[in-house]
Amino acid sequence: MNAVNIHKRTINQPKEQVSQLINTLATQNDLVWPYENWPAIRFKNGLHVGSKGGHGIVRYSIIEFKEGEHIKFQFSKPDGFNGIHEFKVTAINDQSTELRHEINAKLSFKATLLWVFVIRWLHDALIEDAFDKVENYFSTTKKETKYNFWVKLLREAYKRQSFQTKHV
Repeated sequence: MNAVNIHKRTINQPKEQVSQLINTLATQNDLVWPYENWPAIRFKNGLHVGSKGGHGIVRYSIIEFKEGEHIKFQFSKPDGFNGIHEFKVTAINDQSTELRHEINAKLSFKATLLWVFVIRWLHDALIEDAFDKVENYFSTTKKETKYNFWVKLLREAYKRQSFQTKHV
């Protein structure tokens, strides 16, 4: 199966302002990644081409990086995920910017099952939380995307499994 997953959000700020936030990804002062509610994103050597890292069970390497413009990652885990995902920052006009996250991967049968029933749901919620975090940085009215029942169930199962693994 081919997995193509695209998220876009218009941020009513100039590209230069949004780019400054994107440049904090995976740093001590990360203003993009919703690490408050999700596994943190980390890279062994920071945001540089060739740096390896990931979040949760997902692992990847940075294969392209243009500061403030885009970051492209190549999947290495889970097994059977063969492809890329990327963040892009594009000016719509002088006062609006589009944030875009895209996955394009060929999946093995096992990876397809994992994607369809687990990862896609969690991924979609995580990316919307990240976009909320960026949008909220510039706004006094805070946006919060609500999780559907399946995401809530998966998150609870993950917390229980994580707790049991840590305390056994």
